[in-house]
Amino acid sequence: MSAADPTALNTQLPSTLDPAQPRAARNTQGMLALLAAIRAQEAEIRQGGGTKAIEAQHGKKRLTARERIALLLDPDTELFELALFAAFGMYEEWGGAPSAGVVTGLGRVSGRLCMIVANDATVKAGAFFPMTAKKVLRAQHIAMENRIPTLYLVDSAGVFLPLQEDVFPDQDDFGRIFRNNAVMSAQGIPQITAIMGMCVAGGAYLPVMTDHVLMTEGSGLFLAGPALVQAAIGQKYSAEELGGATMHAEISGTVDFKEPNDHLCIARLRSLVSRIGDKGRAPFDRAAYDAVKDAPKYAAEGLCALLDPDPARPSAYDMHEVIARIVDRSEFDEYRPDYGRTVLCGYARIGGFAVGLVANQKLPQPQTSHTGEKRIEFGGVIYSESADKAARFILDCNQNLIPLIFLHDVNGFMVGRDAEWSGIIRSGAKMVTAVANSVVPKISVIVGGSFGAGNYAMCGKAYDPRFLFAWPTARYAVMSGASAANTLAEIRLRQLERDGKKLSDQEKEELIASIKSTYEEQTDCRYAAARLWVDAIIDPAKTREALLTALEAAALNPDVPKFNPGILQT
Repeated sequence: MSAADPTALNTQLPSTLDPAQPRAARNTQGMLALLAAIRAQEAEIRQGGGTKAIEAQHGKKRLTARERIALLLDPDTELFELALFAAFGMYEEWGGAPSAGVVTGLGRVSGRLCMIVANDATVKAGAFFPMTAKKVLRAQHIAMENRIPTLYLVDSAGVFLPLQEDVFPDQDDFGRIFRNNAVMSAQGIPQITAIMGMCVAGGAYLPVMTDHVLMTEGSGLFLAGPALVQAAIGQKYSAEELGGATMHAEISGTVDFKEPNDHLCIARLRSLVSRIGDKGRAPFDRAAYDAVKDAPKYAAEGLCALLDPDPARPSAYDMHEVIARIVDRSEFDEYRPDYGRTVLCGYARIGGFAVGLVANQKLPQPQTSHTGEKRIEFGGVIYSESADKAARFILDCNQNLIPLIFLHDVNGFMVGRDAEWSGIIRSGAKMVTAVANSVVPKISVIVGGSFGAGNYAMCGKAYDPRFLFAWPTARYAVMSGASAANTLAEIRLRQLERDGKKLSDQEKEELIASIKSTYEEQTDCRYAAARLWVDAIIDPAKTREALLTALEAAALNPDVPKFNPGILQT
């Protein structure tokens, strides 16, 4: 049938984006500059503890964490790194902890998609800072939700003692890691540990609670090291005698495989992974897929032209342009396209996987109210109609076992008399309830702003997305910078006035500028990534690749709970 045939269904999205147009060109230039700055910071983070620390690691005839991972992964594949920016700008009084002293991510090992957790011994001997524990816990949580085989490359001195009170006792602290080891084992999730350095104190439990334990000669595995044993009970032993690989292989029987060096240990680890069986896949539909024929019709690089990286210049753009560059063949079956237009909903495929998309529309939209009033609705704002539509769509995707993808650029819910009369609270509660009780995998991408309750409705971190990615333009806060800065400045000025202090106009301007600068820094995606509020900062042009990796991970879990949407406000 020809394209003009009235009986032929055409779901391919058109595109009017012209990257050469002045505003688009300026946006691209700004985005590329921002990406370059982020890439430079990433390169510095990947140096871990620095050149001297790397040389010291090599002096012990050990590889660094990243060198080990490179050997572990299948040829011509790369680690999809998660939480690279963890602890960014934190612990500066202790010399910093690049990437929280541990490398985590998804990678292919002997053809299997695995979660990899590797201590970076170049950062404070691989000691656990508070964010180190939380980063490992996030990796384990992702592995549990998606049933991903997990490989631990251990080289750690244990808890960073000066901060032990923030690492040791709480529910989401160090001990939770070992609890998760036990739970993952009970769930049948394969776990294998390779000890390639020190494994001391509480950290010694981690490898022994996994399915297989590998250990290199020269490594140490003990609850208490030689110095502590001598101090505690007066006995003096060498590290090898107390907890070396030979002792554990021949006497304690704790390790399953003793290997002479890192290279052979990793080869053994790859061999063990190659024998892991397949326990079935999730019941989500995946059509036959050809990476070339089914690629989007428009270049992914065009995504860099859509948003202005300067938060002072809010971007108005058509979210269809984003969808057209991440879904197969740029085909999108839009759900209720003429109703509740500030939220886009619809069906598509990514890498053959059927998905449902929920996305904020950033262009102003015409809408006719129930009373017949015609109005223009603000882009990026969730109105009653759009919340009702999105809630209904989310329920449908759960009913039909279709994973959900949320594309955030949301200012929040509409406010004011008309909004309140329309039942915005009720409609918003309906959408939030649908998101909260959703049982299919949810994956979120913060494209621009993700503010206030809009973050909740669009499946923010509190609503259990399997993965949460952010573009460099992402902003993450209870409200936008300008609004918050003005509010905070007003509060501060009133406090000063109550204390009898009078500020000049210049001092007021400086105060407002200072508050705004601090707030803007805290809404930056790197600030969020440092605290694990997002899993990775991604190049907009790599959005489709990130989503495909996330969907492949989600498909490893064959179990989908029974969907019970609870009570919906109607």
